[in-house]
Amino acid sequence: MGHTEQTIDAVAKAIARFEAYTRWRDFKKFHIDQAKGFKRDLADQHGRSGEPLSKATLYATLTSLKRFFVWLAGQPGYKSRICYSDAEYFNLSVKETRIAKAVRPARIPTLEQIRHVIQSIPATTEIERRDRALVAFTILTGARDGAVASFKLRHIDIIEGRIDQDAREVRTKFLKSFVTTFFRVGDDIRAVVTDWVNYLRREKLWGLDDPLIPVTKVAVGDNLLFGAVGLERKHWSNAGPIRTVFKEAFAAAGLPYFNPHSFRKTLALLGGELCQTPEQYKAWSQNLGHEHVQTTFTSYGSVSSLRQAEIIRAMA
Repeated sequence: MGHTEQTIDAVAKAIARFEAYTRWRDFKKFHIDQAKGFKRDLADQHGRSGEPLSKATLYATLTSLKRFFVWLAGQPGYKSRICYSDAEYFNLSVKETRIAKAVRPARIPTLEQIRHVIQSIPATTEIERRDRALVAFTILTGARDGAVASFKLRHIDIIEGRIDQDAREVRTKFLKSFVTTFFRVGDDIRAVVTDWVNYLRREKLWGLDDPLIPVTKVAVGDNLLFGAVGLERKHWSNAGPIRTVFKEAFAAAGLPYFNPHSFRKTLALLGGELCQTPEQYKAWSQNLGHEHVQTTFTSYGSVSSLRQAEIIRAMA
């Protein structure tokens, strides 16, 4: 159906959970009591934190199973064994569904907090310089962490102030290609990224096909133990290490952790403050990679309760 690998993995995990509960019985032997029992068993399970699974997790898991059984009911060999209505037994109650789908205030870092984190990262080693440039680059471009892990030096133009998110080489969402002009978040933040690119090109003599944000090189040190010894001309295979860098950077700065994607919401709110015309906001939205300005306005541009109160009071 055109879903990403991440979505497919989540559905596969839901099916695997159900099969583990039924002890891998043939789907042709499916009975609605299995669905009822699985819902009870799932509600009793706990996550990695030791807390019970959230209603949102229950909803996502059961919804995936429901869609799977709707599909299965139409397949040869299963039409006489499974009814389309059987899938309805994977529904949560109306009350639980409302809890699962409730919209909670998003945690969004301010531009001042992000600047503080960038300034708090030392620049003694090249690994520290990379980490500082990583945080600065994320707020400067609003790129998703998956894309950040795959950028090459050829994709960035520090003179024109833009990044080419070419889906042929960059892991963009929905394999969509677009060009992002650096957001106006401050010359100091842009300078961090510029210095980093110049360091890679002029001092390390890296070429256009080398990674913009390279992996940490690990080797055996003088103490005969493995440790970080610099950078390697390789891309990160996924965005996991990028999130780790963010966690450590925010913790070192004495601030709560904000993931890389939250920076896009920071930029969306900043656009709401800076843009004076519909055309400007449309350009800002496209710069984030959104085809429809409504995506930026509704999914990313929600007004915090504190800001909401300020706006209402100012209308007096």
